[in-house]
Amino acid sequence: MHTSSSLGISTMKPCRILFSFKSSSMFGTTSLPKAKYRRIGRFSKLEPSGRKIIGSVQVVGDLNRRCFSCSNLHRLYKGNSGRNRFLIANVASDFRNQSTSAEPHVKQKSFERIYIQGGFKVKPLVIESIETDLVKDEKKVSEVEELSGLKGSRVEREVSKIEKEAWNLLRDSVVNYCGRPVGTVATNDPSDTQPLNYDQVFVRDFVPSALAFLLNGEEEIVKNFLLHTLQLQSWEKTVDCYSPGQGLMPASFKVRSQPLDGSDGAFEEVLDPDFGESAIGRVAPVDSGLWWIILLRAYGKITGDYTLQERVDVQTGIRLILNLCLTNGFDMFPTLLVGDGSCMIDRRMGIHGHPLEIQALFYSALRCSREMLIVNDSTKNLVAAMNNRLSALSFHIREYFWVDKNKLNEIYRYRTEEYSTDAVNKFNIYPEQIPGWLVDWIPEEGGYLIGNLQPAHMDFRFFTLGNLWSIVSSLGTPQQNEGILNLIEAKWDDLVANMPLKICFPAMEHEEWRIITGSDPKNTPWSYHNGGSWPTLLWQFTLACMKMGRPELARKAIAVAEKKLSADRWPEYYDMRSASLIGKQSRLFQTWTIAGFLTSKLLLENPEKASLLFWEEDYEILQGCVCVLGKANGNKCSRHRHRQHRKPNNLNH
Repeated sequence: MHTSSSLGISTMKPCRILFSFKSSSMFGTTSLPKAKYRRIGRFSKLEPSGRKIIGSVQVVGDLNRRCFSCSNLHRLYKGNSGRNRFLIANVASDFRNQSTSAEPHVKQKSFERIYIQGGFKVKPLVIESIETDLVKDEKKVSEVEELSGLKGSRVEREVSKIEKEAWNLLRDSVVNYCGRPVGTVATNDPSDTQPLNYDQVFVRDFVPSALAFLLNGEEEIVKNFLLHTLQLQSWEKTVDCYSPGQGLMPASFKVRSQPLDGSDGAFEEVLDPDFGESAIGRVAPVDSGLWWIILLRAYGKITGDYTLQERVDVQTGIRLILNLCLTNGFDMFPTLLVGDGSCMIDRRMGIHGHPLEIQALFYSALRCSREMLIVNDSTKNLVAAMNNRLSALSFHIREYFWVDKNKLNEIYRYRTEEYSTDAVNKFNIYPEQIPGWLVDWIPEEGGYLIGNLQPAHMDFRFFTLGNLWSIVSSLGTPQQNEGILNLIEAKWDDLVANMPLKICFPAMEHEEWRIITGSDPKNTPWSYHNGGSWPTLLWQFTLACMKMGRPELARKAIAVAEKKLSADRWPEYYDMRSASLIGKQSRLFQTWTIAGFLTSKLLLENPEKASLLFWEEDYEILQGCVCVLGKANGNKCSRHRHRQHRKPNNLNH
């Protein structure tokens, strides 16, 4: 077959990806008129002889544009066993001369044009395939390839029976696109007749799976995932005639096979992303882009392959996410303002505003980007904005979100209605907001970061993920981080009990539950997001414990989980205050439950690799002051004024 197309080819191998541009060209090519393309994809049909042919669809485009011309694609042979593959692809183009590293292009003005309006259409470059009788020695096929097609320098080690079961389940959950692994489904329960969207690959859910594979020496699936979701980033997405900001990452995607237009018996394989337009409540996934950046850094740190993050398209993806997060708005605070249900807690739970989970992930993503973003004339302003935000966010969370016995007493004695730039009670918090359960619950040696802060409102609930990531990223001070672990240890029966760990504590009940959740039947007290226990939080707890030099706490939690997870068929979550029952609507064989357990084990076994995934205190961030006040009127930084009105607390910044 001989076809030409005005398309860019990514470097993903062996299945290349085609993406088209509406009005701009990548890698510094000249801007030319728009070209319209027919949809393309991978298709197959049966010939009368019974042979299965896999081929490509012709692409029609504007051939005046500088392009990659693809021709003479040789056949991919597949034996009857399904395991023997051979591929020779002859691409007649100047593809090898088109660098995917940002370095050769960062000084070119055309680098700015990688901010592409309208986005990519992700389709696979297709190859021809026929069934043959080629047979090879099946003993030469590795266990990894046999189970899932994953490749990499797999780590050989002794594993327990439950770990073997978990690895088999994790590999069974792998999703392939164009013959290559690209992620894991949220749940792989064969008895589930109504999977809803649990049969999709979720960005946040895949993170523990990715870390398990990386720590086990299997990096291909993670690289594929990062690049495929990156290409989905720039798709057009619309809800009721409105399109969200460019740079939004999808919450999930699904690989679909659909009939090819105008072809008899042929089909194409496509990626179908969900940016929130199909989600319950139609909420955009704010955390997806943050998790993607965190995983991108983890990939480089663990594999030592930093060429991926240096690619032009990857650098562009980072910049798009940062621009979306750092855009100036009406908010007076450095925290991200988001709607309810925009993160792991994806249903109405009263976390709208400035939830700690988003702030901790935002801070982590900024620190990741600070390491990965290539600094040049086109990024220096973005880097400056990033550094300013890190400094402001660090101070804000440490100063205003932290609560311990001393802080609680200070809030109890707050003066209200202070109209002044020198106000101590800056958010006009009324002491009556302190809940009755908190005074006796908080230990003498310990504390935590509250769940949310807004004018006249402090959400005193303990949210586990946000506090754990504050430790991992050093968003909290060293003393605060130690205090959080002290609190978890002191309140073990409340936060761990029969299964680690509570997603939040305490649960909302009675009238509070009815008003805040809207009487949500899934978020009833001590269930699901309303005080349910989620085993997937185990790997994040393990990482936080290892950073603080307390791995014994992690081992204790893993031992608790190990007693029940396999017997209970790896549930999504547990119900009741003591986590004694499997969640009433919990899916079984939940992938991130399985992956979270495996990742926890691997982190403890590989402390040197675990240390690559967390951050220590960055004093450069602490020294930076983002206040830009006029010197003429004698104004000073508000953080210094604030300190003059309060007694220093050794657990505060």
